[in-house]
Amino acid sequence: MKPSDTIILQPTVSVDNLTGDVLAAYLRVRPGKAAETREFADGNAFADYDTAGNLLGVEILGPCQVKVLDRISRGEPKSVKRFLRGSIPVQMLVPPEAVPAG
Repeated sequence: MKPSDTIILQPTVSVDNLTGDVLAAYLRVRPGKAAETREFADGNAFADYDTAGNLLGVEILGPCQVKVLDRISRGEPKSVKRFLRGSIPVQMLVPPEAVPAG
């Protein structure tokens, strides 16, 4: 099995110890060393990729929409898509109705 075939699905959440507010979340998909990081959602989300272009993980630093995670996980197995959608902390999720139309 190649490293790119290994899926680990591991969330890590950083929380402010005084307020309990979520500061960041890293959703690891595969082991490996990041060769490229791509920015999404105006700097609220970053996706790490290895040299072969495999998604390694997603860092969420601020509010973003689920469709951003869907875009990042395009081409990934259903288990990865479910993991990303289900692991984003609620405090960092922008509800669809909060996004202006157009």
